[in-house]
Amino acid sequence: MNKQRHSYTVAQGHGLAHDPFNAIVGPRPIGWISSHSADGVLNLAPYSFFNAFNYTPPLIGFASIGYKDTVRNVAQTREFVWNLATRDLAQAMNTTCAAVGPEVDEFALAGLTPEPSMLVAVPRVQESPVAFECRLTQIVQLQGADGTLVDTWLTLGEVVAVHIDPDLIRNGVYDTAAAQPILRGGGPADYFAITPDNRFQMARPVTPA
Repeated sequence: MNKQRHSYTVAQGHGLAHDPFNAIVGPRPIGWISSHSADGVLNLAPYSFFNAFNYTPPLIGFASIGYKDTVRNVAQTREFVWNLATRDLAQAMNTTCAAVGPEVDEFALAGLTPEPSMLVAVPRVQESPVAFECRLTQIVQLQGADGTLVDTWLTLGEVVAVHIDPDLIRNGVYDTAAAQPILRGGGPADYFAITPDNRFQMARPVTPA
């Protein structure tokens, strides 16, 4: 017997207390992006629409709903840094969500330390155990199936330098769980943390000869 589903068309609405879309596509990595304006004003902001998209060259991207300070900064300087948001840094990351003006330095607001990068002028978060220095490759305004442009901007960058806390490298392998990264879930305020007890391993199937 087929189980009844809660089914709906997006045009008619979900009929729930909160849109389930973000909860279903999740939990999602957090794009904690540092940037600076052409005038050198620092900015640090988290984006829950974030992921990696390619190995060689390594490409990552985040989507901003609205042409916010981060997108504007990256468009001006063509650089940004992704910083890993961990359980210990959750509150600081949340502080950088604050809706403040472009003149406000979120590093200072959250009590975080800007650390100079190797290849880009944008600093990374010193307290974060992992960071990617990136150079802009594309900024794409998204559109619907009917071609209508929406006020959402996908920013893609090539990773040109990587910083990893040596404590997170075990026998030459980066230990994802040891970093305890946090991820954005659904609902108005849900987050999840990756911990070692969540780990399971599954090898890829062997291709028949």
